[in-house]
Amino acid sequence: MLTFLIGGARSGKSALALQMASAGRPPVTFIATAQARDAEMEARISSHRSERPRSWSTIEAPVHLGQALREVADDATVVIDCLTLWVANLVEAGYDDGAVTGAADDLAPSASARSGLVVVVSNEVGSGIVPMAPLSRRYRDLLGRVNTAFSQHAGQAFLVMAGRVVPLLPAPVVPASSR
Repeated sequence: MLTFLIGGARSGKSALALQMASAGRPPVTFIATAQARDAEMEARISSHRSERPRSWSTIEAPVHLGQALREVADDATVVIDCLTLWVANLVEAGYDDGAVTGAADDLAPSASARSGLVVVVSNEVGSGIVPMAPLSRRYRDLLGRVNTAFSQHAGQAFLVMAGRVVPLLPAPVVPASSR
């Protein structure tokens, strides 16, 4: 089952993902999309690693997230943290918009179809002001589309704010005759 967690930075999403995975069926695999490009990010990654049980395995997949998920047994528990950095990595690697959304459109249903728990973490970046730079607007729009793909395939989705969890309901079905 796919569980999607979305919220702002430092809202408690990752901590909740770890709690959910700890309650899931072992083994647990953590798929990380972050890259240690400077000392500060290296320290963040190290801190996050120390929060996870040693029995968990870790796969670093800054770009090839689908491949990483396929490497994990179907019934294992998986945490993917996070789509925010994954999309940034794809954009930086030169993926065009169609390739980014296509990768998400392939990955979300395959994550949902797994028999084990899959917890996916992402940031909500569309609630603020409209960015001034074209690249920033492109990134915001792409992440919004990726988040929507995962949310639509998730068995459950939650907004995490200040350590609190708000369940997200599916979009209502509007009959064609009332549009």
